[in-house]
Amino acid sequence: MTTSQVREKKKARTPVRPSPPATPWISWQKLTCLPLALVIALLTTLVLFRRARLDPVARNAMAHGRVTRALWQHIELTAIATVLVLVVAIPLGILLTRASLRRATPVALTIATLGRAVPALGLLALPVLWLGTGPKTVLLGVVVYAVLPVLATTIAGLAANDPALLKAARGLGMSPLGVLARVELPAAVPLILAGVRTAMVLNVGTVTLAALGGGGGLGVLVTTGLTRHCVPVLVLGSILTVALALLLDWLVSVAELLVRPRFAERD
Repeated sequence: MTTSQVREKKKARTPVRPSPPATPWISWQKLTCLPLALVIALLTTLVLFRRARLDPVARNAMAHGRVTRALWQHIELTAIATVLVLVVAIPLGILLTRASLRRATPVALTIATLGRAVPALGLLALPVLWLGTGPKTVLLGVVVYAVLPVLATTIAGLAANDPALLKAARGLGMSPLGVLARVELPAAVPLILAGVRTAMVLNVGTVTLAALGGGGGLGVLVTTGLTRHCVPVLVLGSILTVALALLLDWLVSVAELLVRPRFAERD
């Protein structure tokens, strides 16, 4: 009997141990802790405001559905700005990683890095000076400010792809568009989502300044509280803004967890 046959017999006699169950990559704590904390905080705020003695300024600022209207305006402006950021930043990032425009990539990354250091109020004030007040003017400033992190992470994600993997995909006969759609972009999705997560939180905070340019949103409550020295209105606007930012950050973080294992398995 040869040595290889002896080894095969030993393997056949060795009992096969079942593999341990895979650890859940999304725990129930991850899915429930933050939303539960936000619900408790908002309910507590609601109870305190109902029991508090509000002055006429506070009652007027929160009457006739003004808080609900400001919240929906804020959500709408944030959603539109985020969609516009994705439409602008991701295609631009793809173009800057192609061979024809790759020389401009360092310049674009430098501008993106420097632009993130510019105060958001400054970027909102410039369009107002040129175009006047209104939601469209505010959206322009918000989009310009939030494009920068998504552009930077898109370029970084596409540049981090393994050249050997791209070469193998081309060797299989894939077209440049097929390589981009089926290899490059799926591998860059986690980094792109990280940029989207940053942009959404930035949008929520920047849209708060939209009230200064006539854009509406929760910033109306904040500015009313500041200008009229009405602390309850200021606190309410601030709490709703923070809660919205945390909720959107949580939603994108869950999306990252949902997407990342799929592409990890592909790799």
